[in-house]
Amino acid sequence: MAEATEQKPAKKPAGKKEKPPALEDKPFAEFIGQHYLPALETKLAGQGITALDLKFVKQKIPIIGMEKEPECWQVIGNWADRQFSVYFLKEDIKGERAFSYAMGGSKPATLEPFLIDERKITLDLLVFGVLQRLNGQKWLALN
Repeated sequence: MAEATEQKPAKKPAGKKEKPPALEDKPFAEFIGQHYLPALETKLAGQGITALDLKFVKQKIPIIGMEKEPECWQVIGNWADRQFSVYFLKEDIKGERAFSYAMGGSKPATLEPFLIDERKITLDLLVFGVLQRLNGQKWLALN
């Protein structure tokens, strides 16, 4: 006689919920527009920068020698006579990034790498990176 074997359905562990996707895994434009820009604006306001014009645009990098390069996504911040830009050379926060700054209405002269040694790029790290760069220029506080 053959014994009938019953198969039990696989049980899901009780109380375990699926984790929502990380902010950084959201589509690029959604992450920048809904999370990065507001977080950056809030942190800069906390540093006393209230008349900030912050925008997210796709355009050429405005540095001499970069004219033939393709357009890239940029977060551009302006206040008083100061401007900074974070460049996303690929449409991905984990891709290559660069940074530039300028004062007095001039165009930026140097394109610098931005957060290139970091293994994991997070919202907080992207915000911190900008604050660190601006503080290095003594734009946020006198050192």
